[in-house]
Formats: sequence, structure tokens, C-alpha cells
Amino acid sequence: ILMVDEKGKNMKCLTFFLMLPETVKNRSKKSSKKGNSSSSSSKLPPVCYEIITLKTKKKKKMAAEIFPRKKPANTNTTAVQQYHQQNLNNNNTIPAPNWQGLYPTIRERNAVMFNNDLMADVHFVVGPPGGTQRLPGHKYVLAVGSSVFHAMFYGELAEDKDEIRIPDVEPAAFLAMLKYIYCDEIDLAADTVLATLYAAKKYIVPHLARACVNFLETSLSAKNACVLLSQSCLFEEPDLTQRCWEVIDAQAELALKSEGFCDIDFQTLESILRRETLNAKEIVVFEAALNWAEVECQRQEITATIENKRKVLGKALYLIRIPTMALDDFANGAAQSGILTLNETNDIFLWYTAAKKPELQFVSKPRKGLVPQRCHRFQSCAYRSNQWRYRGRCDSIQFAVDKRVFIAGFGLYGSSCGSAEYSAKIELKRQGVILGQNLSKYFSDGSSNTFPVWFEYPVQIEPDTFYTASVILDGNELSYFGQEGMTEVQCGKVTVQFQCSSDSTNGTGVQGGQIPELIFYA
Repeated sequence: ILMVDEKGKNMKCLTFFLMLPETVKNRSKKSSKKGNSSSSSSKLPPVCYEIITLKTKKKKKMAAEIFPRKKPANTNTTAVQQYHQQNLNNNNTIPAPNWQGLYPTIRERNAVMFNNDLMADVHFVVGPPGGTQRLPGHKYVLAVGSSVFHAMFYGELAEDKDEIRIPDVEPAAFLAMLKYIYCDEIDLAADTVLATLYAAKKYIVPHLARACVNFLETSLSAKNACVLLSQSCLFEEPDLTQRCWEVIDAQAELALKSEGFCDIDFQTLESILRRETLNAKEIVVFEAALNWAEVECQRQEITATIENKRKVLGKALYLIRIPTMALDDFANGAAQSGILTLNETNDIFLWYTAAKKPELQFVSKPRKGLVPQRCHRFQSCAYRSNQWRYRGRCDSIQFAVDKRVFIAGFGLYGSSCGSAEYSAKIELKRQGVILGQNLSKYFSDGSSNTFPVWFEYPVQIEPDTFYTASVILDGNELSYFGQEGMTEVQCGKVTVQFQCSSDSTNGTGVQGGQIPELIFYA
């Protein structure tokens, strides 16, 4: 209670402390024993009080000015950080009194309970034997976030267990799922995202599962496409499966040579070997299958002999289209690998050379592969007596697409003065980083047609990001050049945008110049 003396300069602040009911009752009894009247016994003195004298100016101040509210950001930051660290470490520190006042929203207060033993009414022993971690949980929060947990704790067949063992989920993945349920935060990492997806699927947390799939799709590459294909089939994620096939088809040789290919299961191996649109040489497919067989022998704890490799491959060996190999590839590779029987080797040699071809167990029809698409950015082309000349200068253009594609090469103009040969160094960059390059030669016949120059492997291009396509040509003859360039071209289902590049030093730009075509798979 604030008491202000209008004449004086002092202010007295009386702070009263409430008496407990039990104390009032006891004092009433003592008063009645002494013979006091009921009126006197009701006028009980306060338990205690404190008088504080404050000096003030003549101007009166409001209570809010005398006792300003402290800024929560300054006082609470340290405490909040401590609780967050506690949740990560699970050190089970009991929060300070009135910890609830540190957090303005129910979401933040609920997040304090994440991985916290405070008020925990269930514990999970997560992980395989020898790698377990004991994690606290709160049944109500878990039941709100997952129908599986709801059935586990509040369903008709609910079991009242204080500790639940989960040997098939990794602790880091389970923690990531709990963090989403408690904190409404998605924290994914490349090395645990598959395990987190498994946990989200198992406990039916669909939004977290969708976030995991999106994470996998954005990080998808030739190095992990085969493993993700295997997992996407296991998790029944058709969209992710389709994305994996797109990468495997377009960058088949990179995918088959990756370490992840050897980690796939037998069913996924068969599906890849059956693939009609696999864009790879058959010798690469054959070598990849042998590498997988060697690792599979290790998984089965058997010696990786020729016989055992063939045994683990089983009928999948005949899905390799050995008769479609180039004769040199077969003679120097498959025929000398030892994986084929003598009769199979002889029959395949006869298949190459004899008019009457023997019957083979191997598929003899070549794969269809992928048909490349061409995005042509000029409406016409021309030539002049002093253009387009090459003296080691760079022709460059920037482009962006609205869907993921795989750039296989560029289409380039050739000589305008008859037949000629050019040396071409092509390059593809993103923000200055080289993603692909190749040095090759091509022969032009003097026409205004474009001539393809290929990268060693197709380069994956992500949507809504500008990439720089460059070429340095070396040739004595003048060439055709493009005119009436377009800033946007619709090529099938893909929209391509073009803009000028600062790397271009030979005159190529959006309106005219070289690099008339982008060759890609989509």
C-alpha cells in the first residue's frame, strides 16, 4: 500500500504479508482463552510488515514509474538458454521456481519438457542392445502428437508401463521426432534423416514424414539415389521413388559406380537391372553388379569367390544385357571376368559373329535409354564476313529452369565456310563452382545445323537457380551465330530462362551469339 504525505517529501510503502488460515485459527483460540471479546479477537495484528522510506521529487510518480517492469529479454535469455541446453543434454536439472514465467507462449513452455525428466510419466529405452539411450516422455504431450502414442497410453489396450523399449529406432531419430512433437521444430540431418523418416512412419507423424521426404528429395544425387530408391520402396513413398528413378536414369553410370549402389537389397538390384531407360553402357552395369555381389558375400559372411558371387547374383545375372555390349567391352571385360561359364562365353561370341545366332538366357535387346531434349534459344541464325570468329575467347550465357533437369551437353554452331573441325572446351558452373566440364572436338559440315558436344556425365540442375554455360572454341574458320534470342523458352514441360553472363568475352548474349542449344534429360 503506497501512502503519500502531501506536505512532506517522503513516501511510506507498507508491505503486508498474508496470514495463513491455520495461523489465524490458532491465534483466535489463544485470544478466546485470555477472555478477550469477539470484537477484539477479530482485530488481529499483521504477522509482519516492512516500512521502506523512499526519497522522491515534488512531482508525483505512478507506481509503474516507481517499480518499472524489467525487460524479459535481458533477464530471461540466460535462463532460457540453460533450459534449452538442459533439454539437449538431458541432465535432469530441476527448473528454478516460476520457470513458467520465463516463456510467454504455451509452445515455449511445452518445449521445456522436451527430453526433460520434470513431470515425466514414462521413459523410453531407445536403440539396439549396446547402443541404447533412456529418454523421458510425457504421455499427454506424446498422445496429442501421435495417434500411435494415444493408443499406447489411452487406448482400450493401453498398458501402464513406466518404461518402454524401442530397439528398432535410433536414439537420434527418436529425439528428432520428440523435438517435433514437443517443440514444433523440424531438425533434420543427412546422416539421420532416413532413421527419422522410419520413426515418423512408425508412430504416424505425417508432417514430420513429409518434411523428411522433402529433405531427401532436395539432397538427392547420383551418389545416394540407389539407396534412397531402396528406402523409398520400403517406406511406400511413390513421389520419392519417382525422383530417384529420374536421377538413376539420367546419371546411371555415376549412380552405378557409387558406394551406395552396393548397399541396396536384392529386390532393388533386380529392378535397376531390368530398367529399360537406364542411360549407361552395359559394361558399366556388368561391373556394378559384380561389385554388389562382392559386398553381398561380405554381408552373408562368405568368401567372395567367383562361384559365390554368381550364387548371390542368382537369376539377376541374366538381367545384364551382355550381348548388347560392344565387342571390345565383352572380350576384354565380361569374357575374362570368370563369372560366365565356358558355354555362355562361347555362345555370346557366336552371337556377335555367326549368321545363325544361338539362343541365350541373357536379354539381347538393347536398353532404350533416355531421349535427350533440346532447348533452342534463337529464332534464326546468320553469318557475316567478319563474324563469328574464335581466338580463345569465351562464349557464355546464364540460364535457369523451373524443374530439375540433367544437362548432357550443348548444341554449337559450326563453320559457315565449308567443312571444318573445332576444339571445344565446355563448362557448367553455379555461383563460380564448376559442376562439369569436358574438352572434345566436333566436325561441322558447313551447314547452319547445330552440333552436339557432350559432358562426360550429365550434370544435375536444380530449379530456380541460375547456372552459367560456357564454351571456348578453337578453330580457324568463321561460324554461324544465332539471332533474335529469347529470354524464355518452353521446352516440353520445362521452362528455361536466359540472361547475359559476365563471363562472356566473345560477344555471346541473350540476343545473339553461340551456345544456341541446351541438351538435357528431364
